[in-house]
Amino acid sequence: MPQQEVFFEQKTGDKRVEVLKVYDRNYAREAFGNMDRAAQTYLWSSLGISENYDSGDVPSIDDPDAEDFLWEELLEAAREDGNLLSFFVVNEANGSVSESLYVSPDWPSAEAFAKRRVTAVQ
Repeated sequence: MPQQEVFFEQKTGDKRVEVLKVYDRNYAREAFGNMDRAAQTYLWSSLGISENYDSGDVPSIDDPDAEDFLWEELLEAAREDGNLLSFFVVNEANGSVSESLYVSPDWPSAEAFAKRRVTAVQ
């Protein structure tokens, strides 16, 4: 299995924002569980769910079932080759404490989210 890799890292004072490319589904699921509503909405948009489905075929982003649907869409989009899944996880560290804030199946979405976090902490 490929190893995780740092794709982006930026430090501002004591804070550090990084994007890791990982292949660990459990780690990605944990990061997904940490995502707040704004991050989930950002992922929903980056996956193009509203554009790719009729509104009657998917739950509303505010629906309790939307989280399970979003996770399944993320898994499908994360498929790299056969059964190999890859994810881009955005972490923010303050000193020695690190927290996963966002997970995406694609680099552009994760990079944009990370850069927004860098701007927010400056």
